[in-house]
Amino acid sequence: MSHPATVTTLTHNGASPIVRELRHDAYVPVWRAMQQFTSRRSAETADELWVVEHPPVFTLGLAGKREHILDAGDIPVVQSDRGGQVTYHGPGQVVIYLLIDLKRARLGARALVSAIENAVIALLADYRITAQARRHAPGVYVEGKKIAALGLRIRRGCSYHGLALNVDMDLSPFARINSCGYAGLAVTQLRDHVQINDRRIVATRLCGHLLAGLAYNDGSIEQAEINYVLDPASHRSG
Repeated sequence: MSHPATVTTLTHNGASPIVRELRHDAYVPVWRAMQQFTSRRSAETADELWVVEHPPVFTLGLAGKREHILDAGDIPVVQSDRGGQVTYHGPGQVVIYLLIDLKRARLGARALVSAIENAVIALLADYRITAQARRHAPGVYVEGKKIAALGLRIRRGCSYHGLALNVDMDLSPFARINSCGYAGLAVTQLRDHVQINDRRIVATRLCGHLLAGLAYNDGSIEQAEINYVLDPASHRSG
């Protein structure tokens, strides 16, 4: 998987965060690229956010149990190294991976989780949707239904993996799993609450909230200024 060159002008502890739009890319190559990036990064490496949409895939976290996959059918299952249980990724979902030097940011894992949850909650508030986080069940919920899942890995003091926000997708594959390890956990998506014309706008706004919540900016930078420049070579159907 090749990476597009997309650079913001924001600063954070001397480093400029980079937002990369990978668009539609298979899960495993992106996962391997995150591992490689984390292994090779130095104290001077800029933090990055990767925005991607995956083809259908079930992923098992380190705590995931195969019995929580009720009927995979024709959807592949990947054993991942992220935290958490089982979840589904597919078209119409905005996935953002956060490759953050937590030591440099002086940020703990729990604080990172809270920052991600708060960014999703702030995004949903932009659409006048009230959402909540749950202390013992990471993620974001609307009317008791899960709209965003989280899963992180911390290695060498740095994070990778991230969040998946259901935007405008076929939710039926979630019925084939005990999502996040909970039998009968209902899921929802942004489209169920508001009209969505462009998932890319949602992704851009969410990146803005993430960058603000992680102290890359004070919220004064317009979210529309977080631009993407896609390298055509990175566009793959997976």
